[in-house]
Parts: sequence; C-alpha cells; structure tokens
Amino acid sequence: MSDRETARLPAAQGQAAQPVAVRDTSYAFESAEPGLRKGDEEGGAPFLEIRHLHKSYGSFTALRSIHLQIRRGELVCFLGPSGCGKTTLLRAIAGLEAQTSGEIWQDGKNISALPASQRDYGIVFQSYALFPNLTVADNVAYGLVSQRQPKALVAQKVQSLLDTVGLSVSGGKYPAQLSGGQQQRVALARALAMSPGLLLLDEPLSALDATVRVHLRNEIRALQQRLYVTTIMVTHDQEEAMAMADRVVVMNHGVVEQVGTPRDIYQRPATPFVAEFIGKANKLQALAAGNGGITLAGHKLYCPQAPRLAPGQSLHVYLRPEDCSVHDCTAMPPVASAPAPNGSPVLTGVVEQLEFLGAVCIVHVDVQRLPERHVQLQLSPAQCLQLDIQTGRWLQFSIHAQQLKIFAQAA
Repeated sequence: MSDRETARLPAAQGQAAQPVAVRDTSYAFESAEPGLRKGDEEGGAPFLEIRHLHKSYGSFTALRSIHLQIRRGELVCFLGPSGCGKTTLLRAIAGLEAQTSGEIWQDGKNISALPASQRDYGIVFQSYALFPNLTVADNVAYGLVSQRQPKALVAQKVQSLLDTVGLSVSGGKYPAQLSGGQQQRVALARALAMSPGLLLLDEPLSALDATVRVHLRNEIRALQQRLYVTTIMVTHDQEEAMAMADRVVVMNHGVVEQVGTPRDIYQRPATPFVAEFIGKANKLQALAAGNGGITLAGHKLYCPQAPRLAPGQSLHVYLRPEDCSVHDCTAMPPVASAPAPNGSPVLTGVVEQLEFLGAVCIVHVDVQRLPERHVQLQLSPAQCLQLDIQTGRWLQFSIHAQQLKIFAQAA
C-alpha cells in the first residue's frame, strides 16, 4: 500500500470531482472478494513475522526466542497470566520497546529498527488515552490533521468512522460526556483513521463492565472482519480470546507454549501448562499401562491419545469437568458400581459443594479412590434437579477416557 496516492473528493452536483493527494485510506476488503484476498492463501508470505525475538531487562528475561507468523486479515490474541510477556511482545511490535535481539518483519519489510512513528499500525489502549480537551470528532481526526489532509476529506473520513462505530451523532461531545464503552469506540475509530495495516489492541475491554464488554467484543470482531485489518489483541480474559480470535498465542514466562485456534488449544493442548491454564481441568495422577492404556484410580482406561510410554511410568492427566457422565445420585452409598454404557468404570464420591453459575452448575465431589480426592464436574441445572444432586449425597459418574489430556510427568 503506497503512502500517498490520488483520491477524489465527492463533488457538488454539476461540478467535476477534485483530485487531491492523500494517504491511502482503503482496506484490502474494498478491492477483493471474500476468500480471494491477497495474502490469504495457505502457505503465502505472512503479513507479520517475528523471528527469534528476545528481550531482557538486565538479568531478567521477558521474552525468550519468540518466533511467530501472522497472516493478513487475522485476529490473533496473545493470552497468558500476568507477567508472561504478552504486553512486552505487543510493545516490541509497536516499536515502544526495543528488542534485545531478533527481527520483526511487516508486509515484507524489516521494521526491527524503525521508530514507532514510522511503523504502520494503530493502537488502542486499555485506558482509552483520549484527549479530554478535544471533541470526539477532533480526537478521531487527530492523525489525519497531523498529516495535513484536506479538511473536507478529514470530515468525511471522521463521520464515516463515527458511523461505523455507532457514534454518528456524538462528534461534538467531549470524552467526559461518554460512557466507558463509547470512549473505547472513539479510541478504536481514532486507531483506524489512518487505515493502518496492523491494529494493536492492548486489553481494550478490561476496564468495562461484563455486559458492555461482551457487546463491544462482538462489535470489534465484526468490524475487524469487515475491514480485513490484521489485528493483534492482548488479553488475560480467556473467554474474550476464545470468542474473538482466529488463533490464540498462549504465553508463559516469556515463551510461547502453543499457537492454535481456540478449539485446538482447548481440546488439544500441547503442554501441561496449556491444559491447566485454558478453561477448567482436574489434574489427576495415573500410570502408563501400555498399548494405549492408562491406570487411573485402580481402573484401566483405553486412551489412544496417551503418549507411548513404558508401563508403570507416571502421567499427568487433565480431566475437563464436562467430560464426565453422571449416572446416579443417592442418599446412601451404592452397594456396587456397574460399568457405564460406554464401558468405562464408574467412580463414586460424596458431593461436597454445588456452585450455581447460571447456565451450568459445578459439582465438587470427594472421590476416595483418587489420590487427589477432589474432582469438579460440570452439569446443567436441569441435570442437577433431575438427579437430585445435593450436598452429602453419593454420586456415581464415569469418565470419557478419550477426552482426557495426558502428559508424561517430568523426570
């Protein structure tokens, strides 16, 4: 995309359109059919590539050999616990932090040494960072005015952006007159005003209440897909990342643990950290039994996904609360436990606690045959009512063995 090219302002009726030299403010989606956009094809050159990036602060290593490729038009989330390096990585991409070593390439150009002012991106911060003394329209127009673009074009672009973010009649207001969600929409419009090739979002929704956050994340995702702007978002909110991202980069202690679609990282975690960090999981101990089998709580389970290890080797097993079937709940201990319909052995425990979370209930069960004793199961409120699940009652359940996440224990 060239920095400057000829565009035409809308002309009054009966007058010829006037050509003016302006920065290109079009996005790729305006000139390509969905599915045929440049750079979209599998195996094509990445729009953004991070090559073995390393960042240290004295003896502390914040980022360690980060290698990452992001395709044009993707929305990628950096997700991880506090201090994992996700914000440091975003700031390095933006040129706000200088990497200790490694390279950053954007659209085929090495931007590693470029200052932030010469990089092609727009950024939205958690704190909005709006100018309180400027109107909404002037905040959005700030970059365009700084580039000395024609006033008529600036006004047209600003109004178009305000229409896009749902603030059509708010251009004359000041930031203090807007809600938090509206202020974040203004910040988003300002970031998009210069039609950047890359949009960076630094925890943009974390300061908003839950209802507004869900609504705005859907709006941002729809807008990103319509504009087809490559986007990186930093978040510590797993639900936010899973709902918005094409791919999620899970980080921990300055390294990338896994890169994949939301479904991949949830259903096929690559490391024990990802299995435990993403969603909820019961961490259990088991032993390899050979031929795709494991021994858990004295029962042998067939798990084709288990690593091929010598019998008797220790395993970490992660059980999602929803990957169980509850068969019965009784006031007295059951005399015997028949195998479940799927052939899995049935475990028995005492209900310790019920957590009602609206759409689901988390049932805390004390299972004596498990070394860990405590297991969480996820059921619907209707299931809890039908089975009469109450604290102190005996519950029988079976495990969906092929859904277990299994890793060899480190030596």
